[in-house]
Amino acid sequence: MTTSSSSDKEYGQNNIRLEPGNPAPAFTLLNDAEEQVSLSDYAGKPVLIYFYPRANTPGCTTEACDFRDESAALNDAGIPVVGISPDKPAKLAKFREDHGLNFTLLSDPDKETMTAFGAFGEKKNYGKIVQGVIRSTFLVNADGEIEKAWYNVRAKGHVQRVLRDLGVESQASES
Repeated sequence: MTTSSSSDKEYGQNNIRLEPGNPAPAFTLLNDAEEQVSLSDYAGKPVLIYFYPRANTPGCTTEACDFRDESAALNDAGIPVVGISPDKPAKLAKFREDHGLNFTLLSDPDKETMTAFGAFGEKKNYGKIVQGVIRSTFLVNADGEIEKAWYNVRAKGHVQRVLRDLGVESQASES
């Protein structure tokens, strides 16, 4: 685990950054049905965890729908998807319903899990340095270690990049 390098003069100088081989931070959070879900529930198999700022906003909806559309490809590769945001479970339930989301959504209202993964901290938003959710994705391997980390990603096209990086063929229909 490292902090962002001091050469990153724009933002994030004090943010934690997990690297391949680091243990994934343990968590237990509520899902959209207010049931507890823990990282340990995925022990012995890989899991793709992505952090997003807010349900039912344009960028977050794009990213969630892209994960929805590619969930079959990821599931076929043995990689379930988990989305984590600071939204309350009721808002996540509406997000799932509104967009037909077919993967686990977890609530981190205190942002403790986000902070532990380095997905909450300093970021640049419209030219200003602010504290907020840093859109990030992590592949946690079967041993509970970070295998890949994508930080500060753009919603559009991110899921396709993840698929390419993981060597998973897209199953979403091209229209």
